[in-house]
Amino acid sequence: MVRRGRPARILSWLGSPIDARSLFAPEQAALMATLRGLASADWGKEAVSGWTVRDLAAHILGDFCGRLARDRDGHQDGPGFALGETPEAFIHRINHEWVDAHRRVSPAALTDTLDLVGGKVSRFFETADLEEPSLGVSWAGVDPAPMWWDSARDFTEFWTHRQQIRHAIGQETDADPRFLSVVLDAFMRALPHTLREVTAPVGRRAQVLIGGPAGDAWTATATGFGWSLAEPDGERPAAIVRLDAETAWRLCTRGIQPDTALARVRIDGDRQLAEAVCQIVSIVY
Repeated sequence: MVRRGRPARILSWLGSPIDARSLFAPEQAALMATLRGLASADWGKEAVSGWTVRDLAAHILGDFCGRLARDRDGHQDGPGFALGETPEAFIHRINHEWVDAHRRVSPAALTDTLDLVGGKVSRFFETADLEEPSLGVSWAGVDPAPMWWDSARDFTEFWTHRQQIRHAIGQETDADPRFLSVVLDAFMRALPHTLREVTAPVGRRAQVLIGGPAGDAWTATATGFGWSLAEPDGERPAAIVRLDAETAWRLCTRGIQPDTALARVRIDGDRQLAEAVCQIVSIVY
């Protein structure tokens, strides 16, 4: 549910706002090029556990429709929580219900509908108010979240699903830094929430360094109120985790598990803190 009318929390600990608005249209174009290039057999290939490429495309359509209904149209009807159901269980349940209901829709009809509705979603985001209160982002510990954060999260989801489709049909990750740099930046905003249970003296720092054209550095600092990405530079980080972009985004989306990531990264300093960093997850999981 959209939290209209509530002021957004001060989120300085997440770092500077991300403006992904101009990227939705080219991401949508890339998705449509991928889907229109599929062979008939490709639609039945497994994209994620339990879902085919066709299922995942139907899920993306559900995300598109939900965004327009909630934020463009102010539509509040829809499924509610079952008794005792957690938010994560609720999201997984309604996602499966949507996908199951669309198994009667042909790939061609699904593609045409995604083209139409996805274009409307892109245009919605182009003019969105980045400070407007919107949906929470559970994996960052923010609820409600301003639109800049919610829209960046949505962008990461659309991009990730496109990569899952690409992988299912034997293509590699689209490493275009226009997209991937924003995805990685958004994913790394989960660091303070990831470290929320880690007790450390004020000023202790953990840094993630991601190499390549889309990479950057993110440093979480322990404060008296949790961990923050917005603290000024201080002493050398107690733990530095160096990894490549492919390992980073797949870890954050649980395409690989932390143990696998730890075997690929280079750690300098406090290994226990670095291992805590590698528990990062930037999806509803």
